[in-house]
This record gives sequence, structure tokens and C-alpha cells, in this order.
Amino acid sequence: MEQLLYGEDPEPSDRFPAGPLYVPVRPGPSGSVVRLFRTPLGDRSAVGFTSERGLVAALGTGQAWIRLAEPALRTLTAPLGVTTVTIDPPFTVCAPAPAGPAVPAAALAASAR
Repeated sequence: MEQLLYGEDPEPSDRFPAGPLYVPVRPGPSGSVVRLFRTPLGDRSAVGFTSERGLVAALGTGQAWIRLAEPALRTLTAPLGVTTVTIDPPFTVCAPAPAGPAVPAAALAASAR
């Protein structure tokens, strides 16, 4: 089969990115576990970065990572029902800060008097 030039091929034969990705992980019971994120629509997604600099810029210097090829990342997350892999997300949002300790309603009523 003849390879088409990229200008003629609506879906190039080489999938981007070709190299291993920097994939965020967290500690798990048996070692490192791939971190899953949510898309703006709320769907679960695996995330990979094409550079360590991009990962650090998005998630900070304390974020642990491993190198995985995109097909390996898809294979790891498919049994979890995750079909989306986001490469180099344009931005990330930090988790909301934990709420302070709950204040009993009686204490609130007493302070309002």
C-alpha cells in the first residue's frame, strides 16, 4: 500500500505524538497509579504531556510521573472505561480547597444573638 503525503491524507498514518509521554501518577497499593482527570464536560480522561516542562507547568514540581507511549496509556485506562487521552491540556484547575470544620447550627444561632 502506498503511503500518502500528509497534505493528501485527511488522517495521517503516523499518530501524534509518536514518542513516550510524561504521564502523571499517584502512589497506589502496588506502586504508581495513573492519575485520571476530568474534561470540561465532566468525562474522565487520561492525560499525557509531550515534555516534562509542560507537566511541571500544569501540575507543579511535586507531581510524580512516568514515561508511557500513548497506546500503553490507552491500554491501562480502557478497563476503567476511560476512552479519552488528553495530550498537553491547555490548562488545569486545582482541586477546590477543603471546607473548614463544620459548625453546629446551635453555635451559629448562639453567635447571631
